[in-house]
Amino acid sequence: MSSKSERNDRRSGKKQVFGNRPGGPRDKAQKPAAQGFSAREDAPRPPRSADRSKSDADNYLWGRHPVLAALANPSRRGTGRLIVTADRAQEIEDGRLNHGHKIEVVDNQALTRMLPAGAVHQGMVFKVQPLEGVALEDLADPARGVIVMLDQLTDPQNVGAIFRSALAFGARGIIVQDRHAPALAGALAKAAVGATERLPHARVTNLSRALERLADLGWRAVGLDGTGEQTLEEALDSQPTVLVMGSEGDGIRRLVAEHCDVMAKIPMPGGFESLNVSNAAAVALYEAARAQRG
Repeated sequence: MSSKSERNDRRSGKKQVFGNRPGGPRDKAQKPAAQGFSAREDAPRPPRSADRSKSDADNYLWGRHPVLAALANPSRRGTGRLIVTADRAQEIEDGRLNHGHKIEVVDNQALTRMLPAGAVHQGMVFKVQPLEGVALEDLADPARGVIVMLDQLTDPQNVGAIFRSALAFGARGIIVQDRHAPALAGALAKAAVGATERLPHARVTNLSRALERLADLGWRAVGLDGTGEQTLEEALDSQPTVLVMGSEGDGIRRLVAEHCDVMAKIPMPGGFESLNVSNAAAVALYEAARAQRG
């Protein structure tokens, strides 16, 4: 397992400043960066029906793309309830898209009552158990390409959008913390447009220990922070790379940041100080994919 001194050597011996977050050290002489990445939680959460518990709602997928992707996922075979309107049932039968699942036909109002208020179901609902994910080693060994690590991101629409971008730019998968990540269902799956069914994810108990294990396997961790000393272009190269994204409010936590090899920022010549975390992830994934090809 890599020692702290070894990780410091890989960071060129320079102390990183990780920004103004609770529990994290800050050099008083260091001013907030005028440019770079600062995640904020500005994606609205869909309201929930007052009579439906969170755990129950987390077992539903809704919308055409998420449901069809789940039906095509081999790990979903023989599980769940496929509940659709009559026109969608005809579409599924004509295209043989149910993959062995029995189709239950209900009216549009009945589907709406099953779901949190505001859910846009497009006539398709799939009630399923949450995806279990894969082991960290299965995701990371052998070391190549790009993995995304999410440090306590909780907004389902942001996480779903990051899954979509990660799949689009060829990432190996996504790592989340087991107790501080939303279920891969509901509004998250809708925002991911089916990517949660196609992109592997690993749930770990401790992100810092996971980064140590990834370092042992040959991965280099690049954290995104507006106070980073390097730009993404300077920090990224063709080595196997873990992109670490901080939470919508506080950014990357101090202990997780200390396990990153470098903290990097997204330069913004337009002068705007922050990006939504999912937008920042899309930029970082594009840059990382370009660096991998180089």
